[in-house]
Amino acid sequence: MPGSGTRVPELPEVETVRDGLARHVLGARVADVTVLRDYSVRRHEGGPVDFAARLRGAVLVAAARRGKYLWLELDHPGEALLAHLGMSGQLLVSDPAADPGAPDHRHLRVRLDLVMPDGAPRRLDFVDQRTFGYLAVVGTVPTPDGAPGGSGSLRAEVPDGVAHVGRDLLDPALDVDAVVRAVRSRRSGIKRALLDQTLTSGVGNIYADEALWRAQVHYDRRCDALRPPQVRAVLDAARTVMTEALAVGGTSFDALYVNVNGESGYFARGLNAYGRAGQPCARCGAEIVREVFMNRSSYLCPVCQPRPRARRSPRAGTAAG
Repeated sequence: MPGSGTRVPELPEVETVRDGLARHVLGARVADVTVLRDYSVRRHEGGPVDFAARLRGAVLVAAARRGKYLWLELDHPGEALLAHLGMSGQLLVSDPAADPGAPDHRHLRVRLDLVMPDGAPRRLDFVDQRTFGYLAVVGTVPTPDGAPGGSGSLRAEVPDGVAHVGRDLLDPALDVDAVVRAVRSRRSGIKRALLDQTLTSGVGNIYADEALWRAQVHYDRRCDALRPPQVRAVLDAARTVMTEALAVGGTSFDALYVNVNGESGYFARGLNAYGRAGQPCARCGAEIVREVFMNRSSYLCPVCQPRPRARRSPRAGTAAG
């Protein structure tokens, strides 16, 4: 399948992981931490020894997400365990008592040994084949609008380094009208704006293509040429397609993306544009095409999403002199 093993998990995949963590590890105390690969905690300023020391004894009180960023809130306010999955990172929860002889995952990078409130042991493993992901204990900063930092959080704070990331389309605190105005102020194509995580976060290549197909808008339509209802239609389509993907656990093309129980998402079966080059458009029957965009691929229907006409210069066609 296209994109196999080469893409960063998008909002539905990360939200699926966050939800799994919220159901399986909240209330747990960190009994021990093992860092098997220092590079996987490279963003932690104190290094692997300090990383482990800062987590030992901490209680995991909430699993939160903003866009593609995920973090576990600790019982001492002002700090959080930030996780970025990169291209292949996984957070896998297991019960060591259920299968004490089970071998470790060959790409295990960091292990947290946990004790649940009832005393039961549990493990949280950070597995990462390509090692682009990382874990770090970081400080938190207040949210500018005073609203909770993200999905799953009640605290009006976000990890330091995530504050620049815009609220996502599933965040009830998002000011959609402000996003529409911000998008229309851009002179870039609409897909570039969708991928700009400072405007609204969580949308990546797959869901951008799917949203634009649903809204029947070409990826290169200039933002400042779109009317407010058109921009809102694109945002609404992105919200809808991500909500549908979330209902089935996100989009998986291989074993690199799974949720905390090792299960893959199945939204790939419902894609209408992404990865369907050469197949008929589900709306009009025309052949879906693939075009190169920002060193990646864009998939679209050339009939439903016609290429925008080139704008004529105000001086075009005037006589010289």
